[in-house]
Amino acid sequence: MPRSPPVLLAAALLLAACSRSGADDDRAQSARVKVFPASSASAGAPLLEAQARHVAGLRQKIARLRGNYTVVLDPPFVIVGDGGESAVRSVAATTVRWTRDKLKQDFFAEDPTSTVDVWLFKDAGSYQAHVRALTAKKPTTPYGYYSPEDAALYMNIATGGGTLVHELVHPFVRANFPGCPPWLDEGLGSLYEQAGERDGHIVGFTNWRLRGLQQALRDGRVPPFAALTAMDAQAFYGAGRGVHYAAARYLLYYLQERGLLVRYYRAAHEGHAEDPTGYQTLVRTLGEEDMGAFERRWAELVLGLSFP
Repeated sequence: MPRSPPVLLAAALLLAACSRSGADDDRAQSARVKVFPASSASAGAPLLEAQARHVAGLRQKIARLRGNYTVVLDPPFVIVGDGGESAVRSVAATTVRWTRDKLKQDFFAEDPTSTVDVWLFKDAGSYQAHVRALTAKKPTTPYGYYSPEDAALYMNIATGGGTLVHELVHPFVRANFPGCPPWLDEGLGSLYEQAGERDGHIVGFTNWRLRGLQQALRDGRVPPFAALTAMDAQAFYGAGRGVHYAAARYLLYYLQERGLLVRYYRAAHEGHAEDPTGYQTLVRTLGEEDMGAFERRWAELVLGLSFP
C-alpha cells in the first residue's frame, strides 16, 4: 500500500485537531472552540505537526474557561478570543497580521522562536477572570500585557487595539535583540500604540502619552537622555515609569519624523556590544555635538505637538 507524503499526514493531523469536539462539549462549564488553520500551501510537515500539537494544548486550556472561542493560526501567533468569530478574525487580520508584517518589513528578521498565544478577551470581566484562570495571577494592568514566561499576550480587547500593537513588539524584540535596553524596547512598543501607514511603512502618531510628557517637561521631571538610556529595568519600570515611557516614545517619534528611526534601530542592534545603552549610537545618528542643546530643541518640539 502506498504511503501518504508526510506533509499530507501532518495536514490531516492538523485538520483533526482543529475540528475535534471535546468530550466535555455538552457540559455547562465547557467552552466550545472553532479553529481556523493558517494556509498549508507553503507549510511543511514539521510546521503542520507543531500547529496540531499547539491546538491540542490550547483545547486543554480553553476547557477551563467559560464561553465560546475562536482560534486563528497565523504563525508565529495563535489568536484566541471569546468576542465572536467575526471580531476575532478581524483583529487577527487587520491588527495582528498587519503589525507582524510591518514590523518585519523594517525592523525584525526573525520570528519569535516559539509560538506566541494572543488571548483576546471581550471585556474587562472576561479578561480579569480568564487571566486568573490561565495564570493563577491577577492582571496588574486593565489593558493587557505580554508574558515571556507563558509565550503569551493577554489582552482586554475592549480597551482598543493600541496596547495589542504595543505588546506585539516585545516578542519580536526578545527574539531579535537580546539585551535590548528597556527604553528602546518600551519606546518602540509605545510608539506604535497609535499607528498607521506612511508610504507603505508602519509609523506612530501622537497619542495619549503626550499630555503627561508635556507636563513633566514643564515641571523639569524628564531625565536627560543619557540617564534615560542608561536605566536598567528596575530604574525604568520604577518611580516615574510613565514619564520614562513617554520620553522614550517621543524620542523615537522625533527620529521617525526625520527618517532616522530604522537606521538608528539597526545601528543600535549592530553596535550593542560596544554601546549597550544605545546612547552613543543616538548621538552619532542625530549628528549632534551638543546633546543639551538638542534636548532643549526636542522639548520645544514636544511642547508644540497636539493630540488628538
